[in-house]
Amino acid sequence: MPTRRSLRYLTGLVSVLALLAAAPGPVATASQQPSARTASATSPAASATTPAADTWQPPLSTRGRYIVDAKGDRFRLKSANWDGAQGSWTGSGSVDDPANHHGGQNSFGIPLGLDRVPLPTLLADFHRLGVNSIRLPFSNEMIHATAPVPDGAVAANAQLRGKTPLEIFDAVVSALGRDGFAVILNNHTNTTRWCCGIDGNERWNSGQSTQAWIDDWVFMARRYADDPGVVGADLYNEVRRDILDDPNWGLGDQHDWYAAAQSAADRILTEGDPDLLIVIEGINWTGLPVDGLPHERPTLAPARTLSHTLVNSHKLVYSAHFYGYTGPRHSGATGVGETHDPRYQDFSREELHRVLTEQAFFVAEDSGRHYTAPVWISEFGIGSGETGTAPRAWFTNITDYFADHDADFAYWPLVGWEGHDDWSLLRYDSTGRRSGILDQADWRGTAWNRLMTGPERTGPVDPVPVWRMLVTDHGDHVQSLIERGRGDWDPGAYKAVCPDGLRLIGLSHTAGRGLCTDVGADDPRAPGTAHTVVTDERYVPAGGDWASGYTKFQCPSDQFLIGFSRRGDRVSAALCAPARTPLGTTGRTVWFDRSDNRPADAAGGDFANGAYKGQCADGEYAAGIAFTTRVGSSGRPDALLCRGLSASHGR
Repeated sequence: MPTRRSLRYLTGLVSVLALLAAAPGPVATASQQPSARTASATSPAASATTPAADTWQPPLSTRGRYIVDAKGDRFRLKSANWDGAQGSWTGSGSVDDPANHHGGQNSFGIPLGLDRVPLPTLLADFHRLGVNSIRLPFSNEMIHATAPVPDGAVAANAQLRGKTPLEIFDAVVSALGRDGFAVILNNHTNTTRWCCGIDGNERWNSGQSTQAWIDDWVFMARRYADDPGVVGADLYNEVRRDILDDPNWGLGDQHDWYAAAQSAADRILTEGDPDLLIVIEGINWTGLPVDGLPHERPTLAPARTLSHTLVNSHKLVYSAHFYGYTGPRHSGATGVGETHDPRYQDFSREELHRVLTEQAFFVAEDSGRHYTAPVWISEFGIGSGETGTAPRAWFTNITDYFADHDADFAYWPLVGWEGHDDWSLLRYDSTGRRSGILDQADWRGTAWNRLMTGPERTGPVDPVPVWRMLVTDHGDHVQSLIERGRGDWDPGAYKAVCPDGLRLIGLSHTAGRGLCTDVGADDPRAPGTAHTVVTDERYVPAGGDWASGYTKFQCPSDQFLIGFSRRGDRVSAALCAPARTPLGTTGRTVWFDRSDNRPADAAGGDFANGAYKGQCADGEYAAGIAFTTRVGSSGRPDALLCRGLSASHGR
């Protein structure tokens, strides 16, 4: 969310910064947000008035860079953030004083506006904007709150009086779904305190355990599992540094956002609701914002070398946030912490578009990679009272980029109070009178119209091959629900298994990585749960030595590799599954102990960055793994046996 996030972050770091550097300049100003302007008279809508689509069919899933509905039709997330349930208190002064809440707006831990406008009227106004989906933030504290909200917080919705924040959240979710909106739940904060600085909400496990955080997610997923309008779980908002520690992407410690998101996604899909999209946001900030010290906004860049593989390969969506006053290495503050790095609004149009691609959109635009997925820019925004040339140009440039790239997006915020928050798309005074971007006087309307009405892909999206990586850096990565149901097939070893419907097609010599795909064979596994764990050479036929002098774990006839295990660096076992149709028996040996040996087109991408690796061709399956434990060798994978997928390739 915009404005004071960076200021509060820097305020919490003042004592640390004093020890590290003498930061010139005044203390950061109170806000990056311009002052509210006087409401203009309501005039005819200046933006798209297309209602949310009533023809889309849940649940949603993914095909390459696109989100699709149950019919396979593209569903572009044209969203807005209806905030409030995540909390509005800024962390100082009495929580009962509206002046101590963001923008002077006390949300009482529920979506904003319910004190001023009947729920049906709010939803009708959302339709007038043209949005089809709502990102609905909440806090973990909201889930567990037992006290009803004050009657005044729902003054315009008498039916909600006497209800707890969660019960009001229920009513909002239900109303949105009935009105045709797709709802993406967003765990925004742990406490009902305004985000995002040094505020106790820096990480998913700030002030709570990772297990408690995931337990809350399973609770929420189950709670709305029967509501078809709830289509996604946005796992956590703007993961960032606290005073002492950075989050990371793959180190395997308590600050590993990659691992935490992976665990949460798997439990949501297996214990909560298997139909939900899983939205994983990149890391928002690491390091100290001081010239000469490392600091950056990693966003989605780490996914290029370490991406997520879920138990359902068609449920992953990646997410990022962009605001003009922040930058790739700029915290967004002024004064203390204002480094000399450029803000996004300082970039030229061409530079901004290049940075957007490098930080986020490569995920969607690089087709056929292990990280390829839809990218949802789940926060961006600006104030209607903004007069600066650079911020205004940034807003035009970024919305043009979204329009030109047919991007999924969510504006921040959707609802606010007139005279308090001019960033809102819609603002309401105490009588319920509306103003905002639907007014012709709102300068943002031109850019919003282009974004909402520009050309976009619609209709059916053809299935595309899926590529997903397996990672055994710090433990098991068993993504097959069939194999999870069967139990531990190699106790004590690190195990990796492709999601159901995919086969293992690549391995790395070091790093314990694998590559899975369905290219050329949609769900090749025979019905049932049969598998073969291979720990010796019993299935290597006489005269079939495809890696002389090496130990070979080879699948039985008409079975293909779906997984592997290791103890340390040594190959421990190969896991094979029976095919639903006969497989080819002639093949070739792909060596990768001394170099990369992948197809020329490198489909799937670099699934083990910095390691030697081998990969079968698209029309092949992996039938065996070869390795050696001779003196000077550690038993790492050295070669794959690759064979044609169909019997026509030779039996």
